[in-house]
Amino acid sequence: MELIHTCYRIGEPARSIAFYEALGFEKLRELPIRDEAVNYFLRVPGTDGPELELTFNFGVSSYELGSGYGHIALEVDDLEVTLAKLRGEHGIEPERPPYRVRESGALICFVRDPDGYRIELIDASGR
Repeated sequence: MELIHTCYRIGEPARSIAFYEALGFEKLRELPIRDEAVNYFLRVPGTDGPELELTFNFGVSSYELGSGYGHIALEVDDLEVTLAKLRGEHGIEPERPPYRVRESGALICFVRDPDGYRIELIDASGR
């Protein structure tokens, strides 16, 4: 078994794709679904997967997130540098300053994509 992709729905493709590209994803392809929708597939460069599938349904500009969605998590080389780049180049701010869940744990923080989905950034540098 292999995890192929995670999918969620978006309200404005250009805005969402720009957000994920700012996080370091690359757009692989887009797949129209008749006259109903378009799926956009993104992936972390240099990996074989899994992919992130963003679905834009024509005529729908927003969705209710509900209480079941948690977040996706991304490990970054240096959280401080990543946050500075996101803030300076893209105007993306964290929900709150980086913190540790437990004393010996990794430094983490959350950002939200343009549709309100939470993205956890985990510092791989061990600071």
